[in-house]
Amino acid sequence: MSRMTRRNFIRLGVLAASGAIGVDAAVIEPERLRVTNLILTPGQLRFIHFTDFHYKGDDDYAAEVVQTINALKPEFVCFTGDLVEDKRFASAALAFVRQMEAPVYGSPGNHDYWCGAEFADYEEAFASTGGGWLVDRSVVVAPRDLEIVGMAKKGIHALKPAQAGRRILLLHYPEMADHLKGPRFDLILSGHSHGGQVRLPFYGALKLPYGVGRYDMGYFESVGGPLYVNVGIGTYHLPVRFNCRPELTVVTM
Repeated sequence: MSRMTRRNFIRLGVLAASGAIGVDAAVIEPERLRVTNLILTPGQLRFIHFTDFHYKGDDDYAAEVVQTINALKPEFVCFTGDLVEDKRFASAALAFVRQMEAPVYGSPGNHDYWCGAEFADYEEAFASTGGGWLVDRSVVVAPRDLEIVGMAKKGIHALKPAQAGRRILLLHYPEMADHLKGPRFDLILSGHSHGGQVRLPFYGALKLPYGVGRYDMGYFESVGGPLYVNVGIGTYHLPVRFNCRPELTVVTM
């Protein structure tokens, strides 16, 4: 093989690898749903956390998300914001929420506010599942001695004394976990980061949104309590994911 031929061979190899990565990031990985397990204690409380749906009309993918959640048969489902970016998609996205066969408890993200969607519609849809839309308020799941708290615009100023023996906080911006005051939560669930969407091996996320800090993805210990940052279901800004597949988290505690 001549010197020029070797050079061309290497160049073609690089181009082929780049093309394969591009196809994976743009076509395959954004909808290659994965289920992760977070076992905090060997308990009987088992539920699902998902976040950052960013529904844009992709019905087949949304149906897969709902079917996967229902097949896992959780006791309830928690959602931590950014259902849609454009309010014209809100009605269809909420229709998928209604199809979930367990109570769904949710709190808003920045895009839910920015898009101008009607929170009254969110409240109706989440309540129809037996759950609730928690905008700076909480509900108590009495048989489980569990309080689910949803933090929104008022943030830490809206937190009230504990209403049950165990507490879960639904929080969109993970960095806020370090600004919580008072007793620690048993678990804080968050999203917003998308895990960066594009993560390079041995480096991590190329870029993260504000409000994330060091909490890019996965499990952490924070000032406010154990924190899990889910990388989300959908994408924002660019419809790509690499080394960061969309996620449903099954929590046992």
